[in-house]
Order: sequence, then C-alpha cells, then structure tokens
Amino acid sequence: MNFAGSFPGTRMRRNRYDGWNRRLVAENALSAADLIWPIFLCKGEGQRIPVASMPGVVRVSADLAAEHVAEAAALGIPAVALFPYTPIGERDEDGTEALDPDNVLCRAARALKAAHPDLGLIGDVALDTFTTHGHDGVVRDGYVDNEESVKILCRQAVLMAQAGVDVVAPSDMMDGRIGTIRAALDAEGLIHTRIMSYAAKYASGLYAPFRDAVGSEALRPDSKRLGDKKTYQMDPANSDEALREVAMDIAEGADMVMVKPGLPYLDIVRRVRDAFGMPTFAYQVSGEYSMIMAAVERGWLDHDRAMMETLMAFKRAGCHGVLTYFAVSAAKLLKAG
Repeated sequence: MNFAGSFPGTRMRRNRYDGWNRRLVAENALSAADLIWPIFLCKGEGQRIPVASMPGVVRVSADLAAEHVAEAAALGIPAVALFPYTPIGERDEDGTEALDPDNVLCRAARALKAAHPDLGLIGDVALDTFTTHGHDGVVRDGYVDNEESVKILCRQAVLMAQAGVDVVAPSDMMDGRIGTIRAALDAEGLIHTRIMSYAAKYASGLYAPFRDAVGSEALRPDSKRLGDKKTYQMDPANSDEALREVAMDIAEGADMVMVKPGLPYLDIVRRVRDAFGMPTFAYQVSGEYSMIMAAVERGWLDHDRAMMETLMAFKRAGCHGVLTYFAVSAAKLLKAG
C-alpha cells in the first residue's frame, strides 16, 4: 500500500537525520569564547577551600590564582570574573577592606595579569563581600544610602583598574553609579577600563550559594542586617523596568550590560538585546548551578546534557556571553567535540 501522498513534500525531520546535517543547519553555536568563569578568592597562602553549597567550586588564595585559571586560559575562555571572600572578623559596617589596594582581589588581579596577560579580568564592584551586614552599599539609618555608597564604589573601581582589572562590573544596583564610575576612571586616565553593568539585577532567591561562597550569609549576630535587598535590586514581577535600567546605564557610559539571574530571566535578555543591540550578557547564578549539580549528584540529570542545553539557551536568547561556573567543564567538552 502506498502512503507517500499522505505526507507533505517538506519533512522537517530530514535535516535532523545525521549529526553533520544537524551541525550544518544549527541556528546558534556555543564556543569557549562565549564563556566567562567566575572564581572566588580568599586570603592566606596555598588555600583551596571547597564551597559546600556549590559542588566542584572552590575558593583559592591569591598565590594560587594564576595556577587555578591556567586551564581556562588554555581552553580559550576569554575572561574570568573575580569575587573576594573576606573573613567575618575583618569586615566592618562600611566595607573599608574594599578600599585597600592590597586586598585579596587586587593582589590576585596583579598576579593574574602578570601570568596571563591576554586573559580578561572582570572585577566585582560592590560592598557585600566586605561589610558585616552583607549589603552592596553602606547602611545609614536603616537604609542603604545611595550617594554615599556610590562614592565608595567609585574608589573601589579605580583601585581595581589600577591593579590590572580590565572590566569593572558594578553589581550593586545603586542609582547613578555607572556615570560616576566612568567619570572617576577617566579622571585617573583609565580610559580603556570597560564597565560591564549589572543593569537588570533582580532580588532573587537563587543567590544563596554565592553568599555562602563569599561569606555574606554567616555574618556577625550583632550586625545591623536588613535581611533582603529589595530596596535596590529589581522586583521579579517587572520587565519594562529592566529596559529603563538598561537605558540609563547605557546613557551613563556602560560598555556592556548584564541580566542576572540567567535562565528565569531569558525573556529580559531577549528584550534587552532587541531593544538596544548592546553587548548583552547573563549570569547563570550560583543557585542555577547548584540545582543542576544537586540533581546530577542524585542521578536525576546527565551533567553534560543539562550543562550544554542551559548554556545554549543563553545563546538562543541573544546573549553575547554568559558568566557560568560550568565554563571550564563546558569548554573542555566543546574542545573534545
């Protein structure tokens, strides 16, 4: 019996028949050049400390930073993002450690730039890893003070750039900080230092493992901690507001913009990319990573498939690149073909 006439002339499955054909017609491609690897830095020497809530992730001391990123650089990952851990006893209410030119982030930046001059360094500009209360700015009368915080963030950004950081990445969500930081950098002759703005950063429940990694959860009991960051990070209910935030940061001089978290906010990534055509990045945050790894450890998900599928989702949404703790694992898999 002949059923040939019961199918249309076009069969979508034909181009899925062979692996080479699927590769040939793929609409998006992922490469190591799309990945930025966040790393955590700690004080001391010879330190490599596992982060309990992030399987496979460690904090490393500045003296081991160059060795730690060597594989990433060899795999063609273009940049690493630096996040410091400050012991609780060395924090204060105003995060003054952030303004020490010899703090762990600055020391690591100098070492990394000396050992890997072609590897991009992205430095986190915020005070949460330096304050006893864990907020991204300074607290005055029970409120995160915008103007005073911005003044400190400007000084922090300049110190990072002078230490060798190529891209300062304000993650604090204070109003007006991009323009003020740009002016401060230019005043110091740091005209080539780029700004990657955390332009649309949401008040998310997916940051908890990161706060464990940088020590912002186990704070001193006597600190004046407010409990959440909803007065400055964005409401997950809003998307039009994200476009306003991005537009303001671009107008103030941002060179690149970021959406954070990643997978739950791919609609925001697409809207930002379509609206502005700017280099647009997303952060596959710690909670996203840890959820996948927890499922992998229980045998519920295949590590490589889950990793690559989620990273491709960022590219499909329009990301130029993604900050991800999977960067090295993904780059190794891509290299293996």
